[in-house]
Amino acid sequence: MIRVALADDQTLVRAGFRSILSGEDDIEVVGEAADGEQAVALAHEQRPDVVLMDIRMPGTDGLEATRRITTDPRLAAVRVVILTTFDMDDHVYGALRAGASGFLVKDTEPMELLHGVRVVARGDALIAPAVTRRLISEFANRRKQPAPSPRLNALTERELEVMGLVGSGLSNDEIAARLVLSPATSKTHVSRIMTKLGVRDRAQLVILAYESGMITPGWMT
Repeated sequence: MIRVALADDQTLVRAGFRSILSGEDDIEVVGEAADGEQAVALAHEQRPDVVLMDIRMPGTDGLEATRRITTDPRLAAVRVVILTTFDMDDHVYGALRAGASGFLVKDTEPMELLHGVRVVARGDALIAPAVTRRLISEFANRRKQPAPSPRLNALTERELEVMGLVGSGLSNDEIAARLVLSPATSKTHVSRIMTKLGVRDRAQLVILAYESGMITPGWMT
């Protein structure tokens, strides 16, 4: 059972998401929060698998709440998905850097919402959609010229190649096809990279790839 918490200051939005999620046999909504402070408290109380987090909330906003959840070792298993009204929200890039596992636009189709929750719950990240890649590119482009991260020295040549492909938005299967590997080997490489670099999921690998200059904004493979 996937346990989901909802954090949004609009009651009707929470009710809509609850209605969609509660209709699934493998998903349970374990609580709701109307602001960031409540979201953090709810994460501690319920330890959900996924928190659907609005950015713009009164008091403690979703960005700060996300940072507090993702940096707390006691909540290491909790994944945060950012909810936004606009697909080019200035705060989304910051939320991904703060540890969010991806984002969803609020008017997303129900099937996309359900798919997103399941993807994040199994430990993957919502980085494949073109809108996510466009958003990361847009805000990475506003940063100064990145310098290679010394953290990357821990990676082998093959792992650096795999990380570059993760950064460009490719799935494990797509990486396997590109490098003529089995999907299992591709997945193993990605897991080892995340362990070596100490990142939570693929979304964080994408951010690090951009910030280290491995992937330049707008670059496509």
